[in-house]
Amino acid sequence: MKTFKIGLLPLYLELYDQLLPECHARMQSFADQIRLEFEHLGVVVSAGKVCRIQSEFQREVHRWEKESVDAIVTLHLAYSPSLESASVLARTRIPVIVLDTTPTFEFGPTQTSAAIMNNHGIHGVQDLCNMLLRLGKPFEIEAGHWKRSNVLQRVVNHLPAARMAARFSTSRIGLIGKPFVGMGDFSIPESCLNRIIGAPLVHASPAELQRLVRRVNPKAVKAEMAADARMFLMDGSGKAAHERSVVAGLAVRQWIEQESLSAFSMNFQSAGRLSGLPVMPFLEISKAMVRGTGYAGEGDVLTAALVGALASAFPATTFTEMFCPDWKGNRVFLSHMGEFNLAVADGKPRLAMPGMNFTPGEMHVIPYGRLRGGEAVFVNLAPLSDKSFRLIVAPGRMESVKGKDGFEKSVRGWFKSRMPVADFLAEYSRKGGTHHAALVYGKVAPSLLAFGRWMGWDVQVL
Repeated sequence: MKTFKIGLLPLYLELYDQLLPECHARMQSFADQIRLEFEHLGVVVSAGKVCRIQSEFQREVHRWEKESVDAIVTLHLAYSPSLESASVLARTRIPVIVLDTTPTFEFGPTQTSAAIMNNHGIHGVQDLCNMLLRLGKPFEIEAGHWKRSNVLQRVVNHLPAARMAARFSTSRIGLIGKPFVGMGDFSIPESCLNRIIGAPLVHASPAELQRLVRRVNPKAVKAEMAADARMFLMDGSGKAAHERSVVAGLAVRQWIEQESLSAFSMNFQSAGRLSGLPVMPFLEISKAMVRGTGYAGEGDVLTAALVGALASAFPATTFTEMFCPDWKGNRVFLSHMGEFNLAVADGKPRLAMPGMNFTPGEMHVIPYGRLRGGEAVFVNLAPLSDKSFRLIVAPGRMESVKGKDGFEKSVRGWFKSRMPVADFLAEYSRKGGTHHAALVYGKVAPSLLAFGRWMGWDVQVL
């Protein structure tokens, strides 16, 4: 798992500094202790100064936005009036995790009233959480003693979801060509997409892609082809198709870097002169997913953004589709035309020309491979309206294949959900699941559920 970074926000009351200035150092010491504890758990901490008034909260949050922290973790050192901080936290796109803890484990009759000062932050937590709800700011909260419980680990467990939410909300998505005509399930107005991710689509013009193709360095092409020969099983044919695929792929790579894209999509019907690319860049698409760039086919920018967000926390993520039910095997065959995250391949993928070119571009090569076995979650983001979305999370398992596999020239894998396949397929469509989705390896369902809650989506588990 990638390293996560938090902004640790200590909240305090200005009145206490005015009336009891001697208490400040003790409060700061507790904040420092919590910082060290998070660092011991492997988290990078950008520690904020103790904040009391709105301008101080604004200063720290602005700094963390520049640093691109994964989440802001609040720590109430004492009561802190919510109107100083709530609006600042509600405006930022950074996810918020409320840490509800105090220095003292036991607070019974043997304590004295002097201990109240160090341990009364909980009503500041309640004040802030109420206001965040009223302001429409999703948050997660974990409560417990910082040393005598696992509360800090529970906070850390939320960080993958926080990163995914931040990544989705700040996605920069590219589109090559136009979406597949008639595919309605993933289709949403571009204005709606702009609203939920906060940025317009980046449309690649054919002229721009042609320019990038012409700029591809022949030496870079030769080096890339040599690297491919080490990465893939090569069948020895299709050298010209391989070269065309690499040229188109390096042009797409330049475009992704030039536009700082987190995800992109391309309709295979746009290959050739319609897009400015000589071939459909299936090869580069598969490599891009290894680098964490989101992708979905046929112009589906919504699922592309989803794949990019998931991959930001869980690199073993790929775009996929349910293709065929295996009623006898009680599982679903997953596939797509010619792209998958090479990092989830079962063994060495094969690079070969397809039996038939379904694109209007020239002949190309495709990285074919089988998705490896292991625990995985099938994930779908389904539009319910222009303003409402449903995240469908289906934990299950990718099955390992032993013996004969007759799909040598296919991207393929077999997914078994926790439900009987007939019930799973019926319930998936009953929930409105679309035909484009993501597959994430690992026991990651809790993080995906938290991600959906942070985004304010309806979350359904199958």
